[in-house]
Amino acid sequence: MRKNTVKATLQAGGTVANGWVGIPSSYSAELIGHAGFDSVTVDLQHGLIGFDQALPMLQALSSTPAIPLVRVPGNDGPEIMHLLDAGAYGVICPMISTPEQAASFVSACRYPPEGDRSFGPARGFLYGGKDYYTHANEEILTIGMIETQEALDNLDAILAVDGLDGVYIGPNDLSLNLGHAPSSEPTAEPVVKAIAHILARTLAHGKIPGIFCSNGVAARARLEQGFRMVTPGNEAGILSAAAAQAVAQIRSESTESSTQTSGY
Repeated sequence: MRKNTVKATLQAGGTVANGWVGIPSSYSAELIGHAGFDSVTVDLQHGLIGFDQALPMLQALSSTPAIPLVRVPGNDGPEIMHLLDAGAYGVICPMISTPEQAASFVSACRYPPEGDRSFGPARGFLYGGKDYYTHANEEILTIGMIETQEALDNLDAILAVDGLDGVYIGPNDLSLNLGHAPSSEPTAEPVVKAIAHILARTLAHGKIPGIFCSNGVAARARLEQGFRMVTPGNEAGILSAAAAQAVAQIRSESTESSTQTSGY
């Protein structure tokens, strides 16, 4: 089976830059996959993407060096299995707030006897290889999102779930659940403390701490804080910021040019 290089890197103590795509376009997924990210997550929760759009995006990512991941809309076993069969090499699952939810999520990602994943890896064979079934349980990455007060209360029990590789922080939902306005880079003290607590407990359990960030500078700061898997925003935000910057540069140059030739 094709090696999950992202999982191997993380298990070896390395760090991962994770791209994020929410625009339903195989071309944009391919572009992001060639941008240098270690992995790219196709977002079916808040991205404008359904399974029919996700499939060609996963196919496009297969032509790039990036490992294809998905964020599922929720902790739904059949949907998780369907996306794994479509070739996803890892799943980020939102709103994991109890150890039972974490165990159910992991079970959907693992073939028996470690889980209850149904057999039928259609694209799994094509992308992963003919021995997909033999190694899928060890190669598929499982990441649960910690986004609620209930998850904080159950954090150690969630992290103790066998087969859960790590957790990802959704700062916006975590902020909301702690009574503060959504923010990709929270400054409210309870949220800042909660993020630091999640990071410390995840590392103590020997698992992978990840977090969604607003941009590359913020993602770099999170790596320096100790996070191991970071996302510097989604492709829509990156596109919007780059477009706004280009327009600002045009306006600035136009103003400078106008000033320089005003006496001509």
